[in-house]
Amino acid sequence: AAQPLAPPPPPPAPDINAFAPANPQDFAVYDGSAYVFGSAGLTCMLQRNGGYGCNGPIPGGPEGANLVGGSSGGVPTFGSAPNPMYGGPVNPLPPNTRLSFGTVSCGGDGTMTACVDSKNQAGFVVSPAGSFIVNALNPLLARPEGTNPYFN
Repeated sequence: AAQPLAPPPPPPAPDINAFAPANPQDFAVYDGSAYVFGSAGLTCMLQRNGGYGCNGPIPGGPEGANLVGGSSGGVPTFGSAPNPMYGGPVNPLPPNTRLSFGTVSCGGDGTMTACVDSKNQAGFVVSPAGSFIVNALNPLLARPEGTNPYFN
């Protein structure tokens, strides 16, 4: 009997760094230690300590997830939270703009919201068509058999 086909890998993340940078001061909270913005129905936060994420409706999120986030150098995960990550007023991030701090950039096109860490190319995408983690396996550490460039 034939083995079932593996699901296709998620598409690559959009090039968030191609979006125009927004002024981070317009989104600063907690005495400038974090930036909070609204994007496509989500509340997102980019922290100066490397943490980043969004919460709100996450189409296709596993087990009813309403939160996705991670930390610089790591791989984001989905989760659930009983309360919003930030309860104060939130300025909307204009479509086709981004906020960046360190190696993490977050932005969206008005429908899709994504964050990507240039340190390891991991991140996430939340969109009406579905939500997914980008590069859940670090390509520098997880090399499937036969893909080592030195031993083929």
